[in-house]
Amino acid sequence: MPELLLPLDGKLLRRNIARACEYKRPLAGLKSRIAYSAAHVVADPFAEQNPQTGSAIDWESTLAYRRYLWDWGLGVAEAMDTAQRGMGLSWPAAQELITRALADARATGGLIACGAGTDHLPENQSVTLEDIAAAYEEQCGFVENQGGRVILMASRALARTAHSVDDYATIYSRILGQLRQPAILHWLGDMFDPKLAGYWGTADLDAAMAACLSVIKSNVSRVNGIKISLLDKKREEDMRRLLPAGVRMYTGDDFNYDELIAGDGAHHSDALLGIFDGIAPAASAAIQALDGGNLDGFRKILSPTLELSRHIFQSPTYLYKTGIVFLAWLNGQQKHFHMLGAVQSARSISHLAKLLVLAEESGVLLDPDLACHRMGLLLELAGIQ
Repeated sequence: MPELLLPLDGKLLRRNIARACEYKRPLAGLKSRIAYSAAHVVADPFAEQNPQTGSAIDWESTLAYRRYLWDWGLGVAEAMDTAQRGMGLSWPAAQELITRALADARATGGLIACGAGTDHLPENQSVTLEDIAAAYEEQCGFVENQGGRVILMASRALARTAHSVDDYATIYSRILGQLRQPAILHWLGDMFDPKLAGYWGTADLDAAMAACLSVIKSNVSRVNGIKISLLDKKREEDMRRLLPAGVRMYTGDDFNYDELIAGDGAHHSDALLGIFDGIAPAASAAIQALDGGNLDGFRKILSPTLELSRHIFQSPTYLYKTGIVFLAWLNGQQKHFHMLGAVQSARSISHLAKLLVLAEESGVLLDPDLACHRMGLLLELAGIQ
């Protein structure tokens, strides 16, 4: 039974890590909920990786991870913030990622949607609303020309340039009106990206929700759904009750996804979650249980993963990508723990040690022996033997 000396709660404690994942891949597609996993990218460990230079991707491992997610019946939300958009993944790299992932999705029948935004605009220069609209048009056009569904990502440029809710309505209506198929909107809270503070033209979240709902209702035939990532269960429940018929709520709440996906009997959320990247077996098994009408089984599988997710997404929330990639490395899904922009150093050894313990308790470690071996290597580098 693997045992490690781990820095936990300010002490060095011995822990046995033995529970292995026992969940089974689905024999058919998941039915009761649409579940997208926002997928991470695997960096090329032999390339220069720092925040000031371009970053290189290990394409073989990156695409293999998407096939792993599809094998569990999950969809892939491609080139999103989990893939380090705005935090290491450039638009040219995102274009190649989208092209390759869409080709693999067509070959395997995997569900996929792709992020389109304005992140190729310079952040240190002022831009106009026309510049922002043109940037959205460029990225959305690229995704659709590759055959993909657009996830219309929140725009840092729009957040700093818009002067009113009307500016948002003008931009969104213009872009949605040009799309070939309905898009998924993406409302990302400032805990995930501080540069998106005041999105929808106001710091008042009630007013922001009203502005967002107005955009959706004005373009209802062009909207497949909306993902909100505000880590506010009640606000998501309130908003999904007000959505027009046929428009889906995709939860992006990595703190409360179990209850939101289960629903309240009248309404439920589908999922577009970063944490599903790390807990794909549990997420799949839980929805399989729901497909069979076993709500208790769904909760029994998914609820124990919440503590792990809340740990990975703890403040500063935008550093959650480090935990997601670390878990993929522990599980043998990639050969190294290196990230675009060298972001693997963003979380402490204590944070990562607790992540290992919570992953085991959640039942999402594929091979505890391998996970302990790799954790041991990291602990030795940290001076803990």
